[in-house]
Amino acid sequence: MTYYHQTYEFVEGKMKQWCTFDHTKMSVMEALSLLDSLVDESDPDVDIPNSVHAFQTAERIREVHPEEPWFHLTGLIHDLGKVMAMWGEPQWSTVGDTFLVGCSFSDQCVFGKDSFEFNADTKKDEYNTRLGVYSENCGLSNVMMSWGHDEYMYRVLKNHPTCTLPEEAFYMIRFHSFYPWHTQKDYMYLCDNKDTEMLKWVLEFNKFDLYSKGDSLPDTAALTPYYQSLVDEFLPGDIKF
Repeated sequence: MTYYHQTYEFVEGKMKQWCTFDHTKMSVMEALSLLDSLVDESDPDVDIPNSVHAFQTAERIREVHPEEPWFHLTGLIHDLGKVMAMWGEPQWSTVGDTFLVGCSFSDQCVFGKDSFEFNADTKKDEYNTRLGVYSENCGLSNVMMSWGHDEYMYRVLKNHPTCTLPEEAFYMIRFHSFYPWHTQKDYMYLCDNKDTEMLKWVLEFNKFDLYSKGDSLPDTAALTPYYQSLVDEFLPGDIKF
């Protein structure tokens, strides 16, 4: 269903709906707790609370990159955009792999190009060329991604006036489910030099996101003071969702 409905017009509508950031204001820790009531249908192998996976990811990053506290926090918050589901957003437009709209769909998407057979954009000439509405090397900052928790959280952070996370964190959060790009190296013709440089950081992040889910359960209560200190440093104040 994700592939059927994620059209360019659909994403434009979701941007208008969700990027008003007027659904609620809450802290990072409150958002993590809220997510514990969500069962992610795209990840059937995980039967632990979402907050536990967040701490698992963050702690694995911390082990390998002890001198990069912003990276630890990125691991903790990378899935917070899933809170959309708590306000009625369907899971097919909240979780799962992401892809580009506005140009020809990639055959590197998880179920292949045939999965887009019933997507209305396949009937529109302007969206069915290699570049579509974009230009060569326009940069991923100028493209429209399918709607989901990655894109939403990226927009939430961009809207937060006191966020001091570096650009690497924004790339990790926005593109960690964009497998056709970071794993299959598709869409490279749309990338600019910045995207090419940041790709290595997205790949580094995904090592910890993908392979932390089987780790032993962290003591989240003991870890919370450390991560709260990172929130206070890089993402202080209540966040508008």
